[in-house]
Amino acid sequence: MNTYIASGIAFAVALIVTAVLGYFLIPVLHKLKFGQNILMDIGPKWHAKKQGTPTMGGIMFIIGIVFATAVALIICKVTGFNAFSELEVLRNQQMTRLFAGILMAFCFALVGFADDYIKVVKKRNLGLTEIQKTVPQVLIIAGYLASLALSESTGMYIPFFGKLALDSIPGMIFFFIFGVCVIYGAINAVNFTDGIDGLCGSVTIPVGVAFCVMGILMKTTSVGILGAALAGGCIGYIFWNRYPAKVMMGDTGSMFLGGLVVALAYAIECPVILLPVGIVYVVEAMSDVIQIGSIKLRKKKVFKMAPIHHHFEMSGWNENKIVTVFTLVSTVGCVIGVVLMYLTINK
Repeated sequence: MNTYIASGIAFAVALIVTAVLGYFLIPVLHKLKFGQNILMDIGPKWHAKKQGTPTMGGIMFIIGIVFATAVALIICKVTGFNAFSELEVLRNQQMTRLFAGILMAFCFALVGFADDYIKVVKKRNLGLTEIQKTVPQVLIIAGYLASLALSESTGMYIPFFGKLALDSIPGMIFFFIFGVCVIYGAINAVNFTDGIDGLCGSVTIPVGVAFCVMGILMKTTSVGILGAALAGGCIGYIFWNRYPAKVMMGDTGSMFLGGLVVALAYAIECPVILLPVGIVYVVEAMSDVIQIGSIKLRKKKVFKMAPIHHHFEMSGWNENKIVTVFTLVSTVGCVIGVVLMYLTINK
């Protein structure tokens, strides 16, 4: 047993479990009438044909990823292979970053589930209000950051500069303020990316692979396992979500993915690596901010429709082309992120 085998097991289990779950979950969602309600004011008019497509499909990869990670860690334990550092202090920090990160992602999924439930069952089109989403999100983020602080996991790698120690009072203040901004922005940026069939899952596949590679480079097997499980779960989900989608992940899935991507960035102690690795998420979120700002200040649109994937739809690109191009962009960003991390840890 080694890191490569452990990561491979996590990848395969997550892919298979997620794909197989679709055969059982999608009919249940149909039976429960958990169909997507398409809002014409936030998407192209031809998205009306997606009306009724089951949502909350993110449950598939949530189960697949968590189960696969547990299986891989148990196999490591049984075979005597240490997935965490042999040094007690480092081991406790790595375990905290891994398990607290998964718990954070799961808590975000619960917020997303509440939003989806209100939309499809209570028939309230907008689901939770912004304040109803933001308050629990901020509380979840605060709890996660507090767990890192208590385990003395506040250090942060900055590409080309090495690792910063943030154990002073000003450093801790920065750690919390920076963390709230980054995590809140990231989970909602991933949520913006879930707008057309196959997009969010596809661009997240190279993200999972990138974190797996970075975990291996840093000799942190647990990160390699979770990154591989993320990639495998997304591939298993795409089997059902590729155009034309048979299921949508809903906020349940997108918020979980956002939380897990952030958790992986903090697990390698380099949240700023999300800029290149999560380049598609960043562009999607910024396009929405730019559009809203331009309309309020200039009374003009910058894009035909935001987020930016809708702009390309309105420009004549079909959904498959958008997914392909955006996934290639995500892959390039992930390669850049891996190279930056390699150079940083070997500085």
